Amino acid sequence: MTVRIRGNDYTVLRPPAIGTWTPTLTVTVVVPAYNGQDKLDLALAGLAAQTYPQELLEVVVVDNGSEPALRLGGIRPELTRLVGCETPGRAAARNAGLAAATGDVVHWLDSDVVLAPDEVEAHLRWHHLAPYLVVTSHLRFTTAPLPEPRAVAAAAGTGGLGALFEPAEPHEWLVDLVERTGGLVRDPHRAFSLHVGGATSVGATLLKAAGPMDTELILGQDTELGYRLGQAGAVFVPDPQARGYHLGPSMRMRDKEPIDRVSHAYIADRIPSYRWLRTHPGRQWKVPYIRATVEPGGYDDVRATVDALLAGTIPDLVVDLPGPWARLAPERRTPLTDPDLDLVLIQGHYAHEPRVRLVGQEPEPDTAEPYRLHLPAGWAPGEDSLARLLDLASEQGYGLINVLLDETADGVVAARLERSAAFARARIVAEPGEDIDDAVDDTFGVLWVDAETYGFASAAQAAPPVGRRGAYRARSEAAAEVAKLKKETERLRGQIAKWRDESGRWRKGAVEYRREIGTLRRELAAAKKAQPVPRTGFARALRRALSRRRRGKEG
Repeated sequence: MTVRIRGNDYTVLRPPAIGTWTPTLTVTVVVPAYNGQDKLDLALAGLAAQTYPQELLEVVVVDNGSEPALRLGGIRPELTRLVGCETPGRAAARNAGLAAATGDVVHWLDSDVVLAPDEVEAHLRWHHLAPYLVVTSHLRFTTAPLPEPRAVAAAAGTGGLGALFEPAEPHEWLVDLVERTGGLVRDPHRAFSLHVGGATSVGATLLKAAGPMDTELILGQDTELGYRLGQAGAVFVPDPQARGYHLGPSMRMRDKEPIDRVSHAYIADRIPSYRWLRTHPGRQWKVPYIRATVEPGGYDDVRATVDALLAGTIPDLVVDLPGPWARLAPERRTPLTDPDLDLVLIQGHYAHEPRVRLVGQEPEPDTAEPYRLHLPAGWAPGEDSLARLLDLASEQGYGLINVLLDETADGVVAARLERSAAFARARIVAEPGEDIDDAVDDTFGVLWVDAETYGFASAAQAAPPVGRRGAYRARSEAAAEVAKLKKETERLRGQIAKWRDESGRWRKGAVEYRREIGTLRRELAAAKKAQPVPRTGFARALRRALSRRRRGKEG
């Protein structure tokens, strides 16, 4: 039984200690290289000193058009081959190495990386536990002078590479990613970013399911392949015991901003989970975020469902309409009596809508698309229903969310939001005859929600879609109302400030008057002692005294 890992929590596995187990899997180390013979010699010397059995270790060096042509140094593993690839670029070179690989596991290795002697063994002990792991080494980047290959082989044999390559520094971005995600366990959505070509290993079967590197990309090929590996069901393992030295700083460490500028321009089309690269409110992408399949039904029901999907707040989607489209031959004389009239109308209505595909049958799922929705015709999601379901699935990590639409005598009517990576993982671990949903529940989790809470309604009860111009007008009116309220708020704030100033002046005047009255009382008390004033004349005397003081101030 294949072990079941939930999400990216590889900590449930217990790999054996290095040196305490017996390997059986073969591994091919693919080393693409362009010039740099001196560094390649060091990389091969490090591989020659590996503790992994040499009879299980194959090395394929790919010369990517070097001038002069590369050669294999004298210190190298026994099973080392040199193949050529004239098509320039790392992706093409790695694909050439992949085509020549025969191992159960493929270990990518840059030609300027020298591995610690137990690095390959550290990787392979994980791959013996589960067939869907991607393991990445902890590399340190050194600017030390290059030693001789025999010095590397000797130092590797005694575990003393540090004496040759320290001081060195880690790749801060990768270290930070691992640390803030608890070793990629707490935030599995970005785990695929750890797939780097410097020193990463992948099960050959999983790599075959994901496909080779994308040769159309200028940069970012490692990340894009890592994304597809994740979609194929991979679990990503950063192993601090797998170590090596990168000879010199990486390209990203030297020029992060210009590299990001170039790679983001391409991978935005191919990695839908990078939502921050897809901020445009309406455009389409090569790989959609979600593919919805609307089950067959009558024209009116299908139209209600499809139009609601297209009008929602998630424009980054494609809708599949399975049906016997190939058999249609519209009746030209009496179209109203055509038995396939509803199919003809659906075809005519959506034939030129780029986000709707008329498919002969439900196609095999494309695992590059993160989510798939299966929805019966005649049920319409609300404008934000799909976005809310996707948020729930993404934030909580569910592999399947079922929306209970109705219960009839024939059974339950439901919509299904499926996470592609969860179903890919489930197909790897499921036992023969096991319900695939049960395997998804074990590895990612399954949730049921009700239609009303998430805004699904039957076609008869659903509100008509809001047009783009209507939405624009509503936003404009709301913005105008907000501006009006802000202006009124500012006016009221000014009035309040004015009232506060006046109140302050009144309080100040009252204080002065109280002081004057106190002074007058003391003066009158003194006068009474000198010459008593009749009680009936007290108020009049007080007024006269106040009047004299005011005239004195005004004068």
